Amino acid sequence: MASTGASDTATTAQADRAHGDDTQDGVRRRDWIHIAALSTAGVGAASVLFPLVSQMAPSADVLAASTTDVDISALQPGQSVKAEFRKQPLFVTRLTDATMAEASEIDVSSLRDPQSFEDRTQETDRSVLVQLGVCTHLGCVPLGAAEGENKGEFNGYFCPCHGSHYDAIGRIRKGPAPTNLAVPDFEFVSESVIRVG
Repeated sequence: MASTGASDTATTAQADRAHGDDTQDGVRRRDWIHIAALSTAGVGAASVLFPLVSQMAPSADVLAASTTDVDISALQPGQSVKAEFRKQPLFVTRLTDATMAEASEIDVSSLRDPQSFEDRTQETDRSVLVQLGVCTHLGCVPLGAAEGENKGEFNGYFCPCHGSHYDAIGRIRKGPAPTNLAVPDFEFVSESVIRVG
């Protein structure tokens, strides 16, 4: 009986070799078919996914609008300029020495959204304040950046829609707004130009 089992195994091995199912290194033809099929499926999946993922990338006009350069060379202490950043109003102000001193003296722990003067300005030039002109309550545009506008009770910015009062460096002091005016990322490209974004 043992000899019959051995002869059956030998016969099966000879039949496999005759059909080409076994190569010299022991890899079967079926394994190569699996590898080829999986490789084809992988290439197919990549060719379908690549256009789907690449269409989610921002377009050229969006990338162009992702940064805004503002020339501050003509900005005198106490003056502000309004610009636009990502379709939102941007307030850029050159602070006076008195405003900077007054903002630094405020006890930060008494504020609803505690931020110091240093938190809201850059060490490169503390007199330049950049913030989004969007009230943090419901997204209105507060007054105070232009000459002659109502600056509210704290001589900064005032949102007439619901009565939010901000101080001169955009910190919320009174009213329903929960947080300070947002300060976007910006850098000094030169002494007279800042790049926001």
